[in-house]
Amino acid sequence: MWNQFFLLEEYTGTDTQYVGKLHTDQDKGDGNLKYILTGDGAGSLFVIDENTGDIHAAKKLDREEKSLYILRAKAIDRKTGRQVEPESEFIIKIHDINDNEPKFTKDLYIASVPEMSGVGIIKTALPDMSRENKEQYQVVIQAKDMGGQMGGLSGTTTVNITLTDVNNNPPRFPQSTYQFNSPESVPLGTHLGRIKANDPDVGENAEMEYSIAEGDGADMFDVITDKDTQEGIITVKQNLDFENKMLYTLRVDASNTHPDPRFLHLGPFKDTAVVKISVQDVDEPPVFSKLFYLIEVDEDVKEGSIIGQVTAYDPDAMNNLIKYSIDRHTDMDRIFSIHSENGSIFTLKPLDRESSPWHNITITATEINNSKQSSHIPVFIRILDINDHAPEFAMYYETFVCENAKPGQLIQTVSVMDKDDPPRGHKFFFEPVPEFPLNPNFTIVDNKDNTAGIMTRKDGYSRNKMSTYLLPILIFDNDYPIQSSTGTLTIRVCACDNQGNMQSCNAEALVLAAGLSTGALIAIFLCVIILLVLVVLFAALKRQRKKEPLIISKDDVRDNIVTYNDEGGGEEDTQAFDIGTLRNPEAREDSKLRRDVMPETIFQIRRTVPLWENIDVQDFIHRRLKENDSDPSAPPYDSLATYAYEGNDSIADSLSSLESLTADCNQDYDYLSDWGPRFKKLADMYGGDDSDRD
Repeated sequence: MWNQFFLLEEYTGTDTQYVGKLHTDQDKGDGNLKYILTGDGAGSLFVIDENTGDIHAAKKLDREEKSLYILRAKAIDRKTGRQVEPESEFIIKIHDINDNEPKFTKDLYIASVPEMSGVGIIKTALPDMSRENKEQYQVVIQAKDMGGQMGGLSGTTTVNITLTDVNNNPPRFPQSTYQFNSPESVPLGTHLGRIKANDPDVGENAEMEYSIAEGDGADMFDVITDKDTQEGIITVKQNLDFENKMLYTLRVDASNTHPDPRFLHLGPFKDTAVVKISVQDVDEPPVFSKLFYLIEVDEDVKEGSIIGQVTAYDPDAMNNLIKYSIDRHTDMDRIFSIHSENGSIFTLKPLDRESSPWHNITITATEINNSKQSSHIPVFIRILDINDHAPEFAMYYETFVCENAKPGQLIQTVSVMDKDDPPRGHKFFFEPVPEFPLNPNFTIVDNKDNTAGIMTRKDGYSRNKMSTYLLPILIFDNDYPIQSSTGTLTIRVCACDNQGNMQSCNAEALVLAAGLSTGALIAIFLCVIILLVLVVLFAALKRQRKKEPLIISKDDVRDNIVTYNDEGGGEEDTQAFDIGTLRNPEAREDSKLRRDVMPETIFQIRRTVPLWENIDVQDFIHRRLKENDSDPSAPPYDSLATYAYEGNDSIADSLSSLESLTADCNQDYDYLSDWGPRFKKLADMYGGDDSDRD
């Protein structure tokens, strides 16, 4: 059996490793035969001596790479080149040696073991290991081959072990009592404070829920859980009232939401803390007895009548007095008013449901001692209907009757409207007026559905005799008190075709009978137009007429009187005068009696406070004031006349009338006669003898 050879791997000798020998019975040892090797690794891994048939391994082999080689051998005659025997196949198996140490598939393994776990593949060396004490562990594991015998190889790896959390710790409050303060006026839902219980577990094992135990304040406050921070938030559930209760003591529980049944024996997984809430007093606005008021009042109520009342009270312990008022922005027409002390609402003006069926006003209640504390309440006033409007035609009816109408023919159906709104609905009746109970031309038929039909009563109508008929209709309702009105229907007589269609309602026959043709009417119209044109032309010519000049000749000197009716600027007109003129020394002279006004009554002039601190100006004003007080000829009012003064160096001296002398002996106006005809009038007035002036 030469068809199988064995060879050790990882040969480390200096010579080539001998595998085996091929030999045939035809080999006589004379060197005529040649051995040839083919197949896996022939010529590279395995070589054969072609003369002797010895096979050697040329290289070191590794069973882990390839453990089996298949080769073929043949022997040929050197002279003839023919095979002396058929080709044979054989195999070479590589024997394994322990040349590889054990290797782990990963350099680092990560594993997790729940804390408090029992025996496992990797088991804890200590009982009840706690994640809260130590969470991470690192273990080095060695693997040996050959069952750990001598000569075996080994490999190592590292395993990182994490203790995962289990819910084995209940929540615990860090303190047993919490204190919060809250004003009594806080709105509902206000957050008063936060409390938090500690849980050393993590993740969902540390999730907890807060609740208020039954007892004091459970209906006044609520606690909600903040899922992000695991805190309990105390909120206001109902309105607080300091006067009712000042202190609440709550019992708040914190419990795990995901307890583990395996560890319930460790104790209850919840904790309780006491929360004390002190209610602080604040000055509260008045409180109305209702959220809103609805008042119903008849529209015929008399002015000044009380229609309702609102009430409010001060919720504070002081119980301050309340005053009531109406927000006038909600009652611009001032239809209502309210008694400021007792809240009685009464009317100031008549009410009309048809114009305003509702009035929505706002009442304000204010503390008398603190006007900043006020409350508002809406008051809805509904005006109840009173039958105070008479029914009337719903529209203007254009009614016509054909000249060829027959008796009993319907020519118009009328309906009416009423501004009132009776609770049982409208019901109207139609009758002829009592003055004309029987109309010879038309008949009024009540349809009993709030409408009436107008029927013809005679055979045929003539436009020449009567072109228009007036039919009065009495309309009344059935409410209390009964309201009625008379509606007059205008019926025109028209020409119609055989089907009753109106063709013409103009009374041409009457116009022609009066003797005025169409041509005559056109002539009259043209005459009126011509007359209007003449009037317009006459007015235009009159406007173009030039006005006669006031002075025809330059020698014609006349007195021109110019009247101004402009009021002065008063104290604000600061540009009207210069205060510096009051300081002119030339102006400080004794005033003279006036001649232009005769004294009638002496008036007491009210003194005023000086306006300037300058002593010269004060002195001037006081002197002028004293003069006017003692002047019997002065006007009955304070008068200050300001004039411009000429400079001290002027040759003409001052032109002020304040310095003018009133004595006749100090004035000489004779020089006016020398100034020409333009000053003749002045010369006649001021010149001449004393007797003339008197």
